[in-house]
Amino acid sequence: MRHFLRLADAAPGGVRPLLERARAYREGHARVDFQGRILGLLFLAPSLRTRVSFECALHRAGGHALTLDAARGLWPLETRRGVRMDGTAVEHVDDAVAVLGRYVDALAVRAFARLEDDRDDHRDELFAALRERSPIPLVSMESGREHPCQALADVLTIERRHGPLAGRSVLLRWVPHVKPLPKAVANSFLLTAASLGARVTVAAPAEFDLEEGVWEEARTYAAVSGGDVVRCHERAIPPETVAVVAKSWGPHGAPQTLWRAGTHDDWRLGPRDFAAVPEASLLHCLPVRRNVEIEDALLDGPQSLILEEAADRLWVQQAVLAALWDSEERRHP
Repeated sequence: MRHFLRLADAAPGGVRPLLERARAYREGHARVDFQGRILGLLFLAPSLRTRVSFECALHRAGGHALTLDAARGLWPLETRRGVRMDGTAVEHVDDAVAVLGRYVDALAVRAFARLEDDRDDHRDELFAALRERSPIPLVSMESGREHPCQALADVLTIERRHGPLAGRSVLLRWVPHVKPLPKAVANSFLLTAASLGARVTVAAPAEFDLEEGVWEEARTYAAVSGGDVVRCHERAIPPETVAVVAKSWGPHGAPQTLWRAGTHDDWRLGPRDFAAVPEASLLHCLPVRRNVEIEDALLDGPQSLILEEAADRLWVQQAVLAALWDSEERRHP
């Protein structure tokens, strides 16, 4: 694995080894050594859990994380390619990444979807360009299309509570929000769970469908793993569900233009929705708009695994970085 910018970089055969490595680190059965390693963290969008979990993943293993916030302390960065840079942007992100590749051992990058056109976001042109340009391993901390480390943490948390996902039913459940959000988290969970043989149902209002290219990739993984992927427009949680991953995302097409505030408020999740599935777990990547997306009583109740899910980010990040650097050493002994 040269980079980890999308699930396809590891899937289908590499997802399970990453999860096993992360679980071994979490349970103390193995230790990772990043002594002498430097990870650059380039943020073109805000972060809390992603930033801290990556920093701690390095520091706890003897390495160092160098955090670079594009909004503070850096030259204003241009992310588009082929444009005349006569505006406020002083440096192109391609040049910045090429330089950072001479300083650090791997580079993790976060950039949100523009939410102007789903097709543009799903092409992930910035990350595709970085893949071509970077001389060192790259890790996605979320792109316009995917958030693969978050999905690995989601699955690790679910499997620690409920066992392997193969043959189990999980629900990716849309919840309302005050503004349109990217589809990256939803896309990555669908792809990751499908690659592990889960029966994945995506429940959302009809106008909030995911991009067809993501569905096609998920169906491909499910065909190999023995899983299944289904879309529906019903709010109710199926009785066989073992975990509900709640997430909001914008309408299909042009999210900013098509967004209508206050619609589908009846999709908010609360304890009553889980009455028929008392053993099912609730996950949400955070941050969460309490009592807009999910009610307090459910978020703070016994079925909620949101804090466990956040904690598992650290171990997943360690596993991904260790796998990337192991591959790098094999290529350049």
